[in-house]
Amino acid sequence: LDMCMCMYMWLTALAGLAILSLSYIKTYFGPYFRADCAYMWRSIKLAIRITKYKKCKPFYSLLDHFLDGAKRHPDKVFVHFEGRQCTYEEVDKQSAKVARALQAEAKLQEGDVVAIFLPNNPSYMWTFLGLAKLGCPAALLNTNIRSKSLLHCFSCCGAKVLITSPELLSAVEEVLPTLKEQDISVFILADSCSVPGIHPLSGKIKKASDEPLSKELRANVTIRSTALYIYTSGTTGLPKAAVVTHERVWAACLFQAAVGVTTDDIFYINLPLYHSAGFLIGMAGSIERGNTMVLKKKFSASQFWDDCRKYNVTVMQYIGETLRYLCNSPKKDTDKQHKVRLAMGNGVRTDIWTEFLNRFGDIQMRELYGATEGNIGFINYTNKIGAVGRINPLHKFFFPHTLIKFDVEKEEPIRNSEGLCVKAARGEIGLLVGKVTKRSPFVGYAANKTQTEKKRLRDVMKKGDLYFNTGDLMLIDSENFVYFMDRVGDTFRWKGENVATSEVGDILTTANSILEANVYGVKVEGHEGRIGMAAVTLKEGEDFDCADAYKQVVNYLPAYARPRFIRIQPCLEVTGTFKMKKVKLVEEGFNPANISDPLYFLDTDKKTYVPLTEKIYNAIMSREIKL
Repeated sequence: LDMCMCMYMWLTALAGLAILSLSYIKTYFGPYFRADCAYMWRSIKLAIRITKYKKCKPFYSLLDHFLDGAKRHPDKVFVHFEGRQCTYEEVDKQSAKVARALQAEAKLQEGDVVAIFLPNNPSYMWTFLGLAKLGCPAALLNTNIRSKSLLHCFSCCGAKVLITSPELLSAVEEVLPTLKEQDISVFILADSCSVPGIHPLSGKIKKASDEPLSKELRANVTIRSTALYIYTSGTTGLPKAAVVTHERVWAACLFQAAVGVTTDDIFYINLPLYHSAGFLIGMAGSIERGNTMVLKKKFSASQFWDDCRKYNVTVMQYIGETLRYLCNSPKKDTDKQHKVRLAMGNGVRTDIWTEFLNRFGDIQMRELYGATEGNIGFINYTNKIGAVGRINPLHKFFFPHTLIKFDVEKEEPIRNSEGLCVKAARGEIGLLVGKVTKRSPFVGYAANKTQTEKKRLRDVMKKGDLYFNTGDLMLIDSENFVYFMDRVGDTFRWKGENVATSEVGDILTTANSILEANVYGVKVEGHEGRIGMAAVTLKEGEDFDCADAYKQVVNYLPAYARPRFIRIQPCLEVTGTFKMKKVKLVEEGFNPANISDPLYFLDTDKKTYVPLTEKIYNAIMSREIKL
């Protein structure tokens, strides 16, 4: 009897534990249990692979993976570009020719940094692979930068060689005297060049052997070695060169695998290869998957779906505002006639996300969050509209992070009496910081200790700890979904309240006449904080509808968040990754005497926006008009 009672008690206890476990699972995972399990299982398999690569001797790099792929399927198309196609074998041989030509002409040795200043083109791909065969890190220069910025980007990575193309010759000519002074070798992918000091390389490549190169040329490359320098977009100040190790390359290129992209997919890259999205997640990710890429020179909304149909694209990539550009393109009967099953990227607004799906069909959306130099990233693998990611126990273990309270006015974390940061509550906006560990390191920026140190945050949760400061304000809801709220520099304080520029911009673009809006805060003499202002572009053929714009901001925004000043511009200045530039706009302020663009002022008495005249400006500065 005692034994039966004992067994009964054990079974009751086990049943209770099972009920509690199921209850915990239901509470923690909610309706996303299956999606969480599938994602965590893929993550575990990928983590095992990375661990295996770390222990491999010699080191197994992405290049080695490409070479194995070229042996497995030599005749498979590696990339489609402007009606041409190149197979894995052809790219392998071409990269060998590039490596041998550079070895002979530039005397490159393992560890020498080479700057790639090229537009999107298959030559970009095999130039990188050729450099990797020599054990040379590549610095990926933004093709939009010029003069001072170009020299800065080139010099901070310590490059000895610059490779460019005829399309960018004028930009290189501008800085050529300085490059010559620094004894930099400049090569152009052309058969000839009339500019003294710029050496044509195409002929040398054609004559070079395509035989495989010895692994001994890169024998000292390890998983901790620098593979790339990728530059931040430079929304403020000069771009910074993020150091990307081979370990980081592997981690980033596995994003495709993590969201279910396969070797049979056809991946459309329409983003610049000089940026981590196009290069690491796009190109490197496709090399890891062994799939076929479709490369576009520049994003084109009008050609996008025609390209997808022509090449049977199954996975597309987006960033910033590209989905909005697609939604703003003229509607066609063929909008849903394509084979795209999955879209991956970052930075899409909730309203555009919904509109995109309604118009272009049932496409699985995989919104990502991360920074080139950062040590924390998220993936929204559930199709939850608006979220940039989702937290699960495995992710939290591998990438420890937290949200901390942040003082927007002082632009610094809030600390308690012990000098430690204060954790933000669930559902509260906070600054995202990632703990720096061996599994999630922060390497920093090349030749820029000051900026590297600015990104390091110490004594966060306990004395002596170290975190990476993302500079992003985030929110984690009760279901463990992560939402991007704003960048620290894109949040300003007015009337004692914090104003999120993205929220204001979303409201402004609902006005009938406004196409785009770049919102920022400007200082007004005699007032604390910054008042809201927006630079906007208008829809084609439209004049600024003052009354409608006023109606939208009054109906949907609190008084402190309403932009009091509107600046009409022909186009908004953006970076290569579609991030809006604000610094110059902030500096220029709202003085009509200094600005040629039309300016408007929100007149609360007239209940509309009115032209901002010198008289109104003087009345504001003398405080006759109260803000």
